[in-house]
Amino acid sequence: MHRDAVGSAPRGEGDGVATETQGNASAISEVTRDLAAWIAGTAERPLPPEVAEKAKHHTLDTLAAMVSGSRLRPGELGVAYVRAQHGAPQAGVAGTALVTSAELAAFANGMTAHADETDDSHAPSFTHPGCAVVPAALAMAEREGRSGAELLRAIVLGYELCARSTMSLGRDELYAAGHSTHAFGGLFGAATAAGALAGLDEQHSRWLLSYTAQQAAGITSWARDEEHIEKAFHFGAMPASRGVLGASLVAFGFSGVDDVLSGPRNFFEAFSERPNPGLLTRELGKRYEILHANIKKWPVGSPIQAALDSAQALRAEHDLTPEGIARVEVRLPDIEAHVVDNRSMPDINAQHLVAVMLLDGELGFTSAHDYERMSDPAVLALRERLTLVHDVELGAARPRRQAIVEVKMTDGRLLSHRTRAVRGTADSPMERAEVEAKSLDLLAAVLGAERARALIAAVWGIEAVADARELRPLLAG
Repeated sequence: MHRDAVGSAPRGEGDGVATETQGNASAISEVTRDLAAWIAGTAERPLPPEVAEKAKHHTLDTLAAMVSGSRLRPGELGVAYVRAQHGAPQAGVAGTALVTSAELAAFANGMTAHADETDDSHAPSFTHPGCAVVPAALAMAEREGRSGAELLRAIVLGYELCARSTMSLGRDELYAAGHSTHAFGGLFGAATAAGALAGLDEQHSRWLLSYTAQQAAGITSWARDEEHIEKAFHFGAMPASRGVLGASLVAFGFSGVDDVLSGPRNFFEAFSERPNPGLLTRELGKRYEILHANIKKWPVGSPIQAALDSAQALRAEHDLTPEGIARVEVRLPDIEAHVVDNRSMPDINAQHLVAVMLLDGELGFTSAHDYERMSDPAVLALRERLTLVHDVELGAARPRRQAIVEVKMTDGRLLSHRTRAVRGTADSPMERAEVEAKSLDLLAAVLGAERARALIAAVWGIEAVADARELRPLLAG
């Protein structure tokens, strides 16, 4: 399909009101026109060096989540379902030798990417971009034989639209109404990334936005999922595969509404009472949302990250031993503490993980997901002396998700550590070496250390990858 070479920045920030008429077509809003042009020009538009570097961090982090998640129950189910569909061989499923259709590959890799709480997040939009955007972009890049540079640019685009879509709808209002920011944002991110790699021009990018809006769905009942299976579908598989579907339909020749973002019965009217459509394009090309995204240092639920930072700092600074600990108090924000309070899954159980950290001084993928360790007498003995406090003041503190860990020693000393900026967040981003260390831990158990290091090297040098299909054997398990 012909794609116009559009690489210029949008004309002004726009408020979603200004329109123009093109021939006999309906009036096209400035936001839709500029956004479609931006999508169409993605593959040729170079990234600023700092944006490309951060995009590599998130790409590697998500690939590692996909590979490690292929061995967890939600990932195994997603892979088994896709294997039974016998899709056309277009894209690979990470952690396996399976090659299937792009849509099914995006589904399976979306399930594995959010099979647990290893993947990234974007706090301002309340989304998990990576588990939807990267599977969709990788699947379409493989199907179309796109280069590594084009893949990386599409991933950055996906993070932009994932974040901007929910912020333009009004993140808090959307969530309060029962709609899911994670599913909405993931869908727009996945669809636009896939559309850019499918080579859609401006007209077809406008139709892509309409097919994406038609598929917008997801309700916040995901929070009641105890097994993380529907949650993996909701955060990763559904938006990733539906995004690829929308891009594929338009690339195949499906036409659609020219401007779903304005006019009668438009997308914003359907889902928001106070939308701000201009946020979709405001400072596009100047402010990159991927720079404001978070990577988890620890492969566990987000509300526990700060507590683990503090527990590790206390253990290292004071050379703590379990015999010298009289009691432990962990203070987490009241609005999130309930999510990780004595849960049955080890990777989202705050009491268990803090006890393991104080015992071991480190936490990796295996130890964070070890169900048997939850019955370890040493862990249980320390947990009996550990209290989780739902702290109202921390709930109002900024940056979000702070934690305080206090340890009362048997000799009477009271040790305390407060983590204000969680390591890996936009307020305290990890260095390349830290992202690599986490990724190697997740990848090596499935791929082996040698192939894991080869995959990591390929991502760091992704501009040299001529065809995204070159990554497939490195990801196969």
